[in-house]
Amino acid sequence: MAELATIARPYAEALFKAVGAADALAVAEQVAELAKVAGDSQLRQFADSPKTQPEQVFTLVTSVVKVFLGDAAKNLLRTVIDNGRLAAMPEIAAQFHSLVNARSGVSDATVYSAFPIDAAQLPGVVASLEKRFGRKLNASVVVDASLIGGIRVVVGDEVLDTSVAARLEQMKVALTA
Repeated sequence: MAELATIARPYAEALFKAVGAADALAVAEQVAELAKVAGDSQLRQFADSPKTQPEQVFTLVTSVVKVFLGDAAKNLLRTVIDNGRLAAMPEIAAQFHSLVNARSGVSDATVYSAFPIDAAQLPGVVASLEKRFGRKLNASVVVDASLIGGIRVVVGDEVLDTSVAARLEQMKVALTA
């Protein structure tokens, strides 16, 4: 079977072309919610049953989704269900989100911190990271006590690691070399 990314790409690109830049953020939220619902194993088991009709799956998914679904999101869902690709919905959402970010010049950043970052401190941290990476960032914070102190930032395939754990590892390598 083809890799999910290969399956998801045409759906994400078609949706991106269909909605345009103005509505892309709202649709991204709707598609992300569809991806959460489609990720449920019991729902996929129901959808994969040969006795289940596509309209039944569509009705079930739309009744469970917690946000208003626009026409573009409904059309995407109907097409994905009709083609038997409901399992690809999380990857479609991820690729659509990437396309929206690329168009707006924004990147997602995950900030791993040894301690929770105070809400008042986060804008300052994000501002300095935006200067470092040279682009606007949507930052999410994950607490990781194994870092001991400092932060580790992942933006796409770039990593900035200023944690105590990384520095200790560098010292270990230098001492054993």
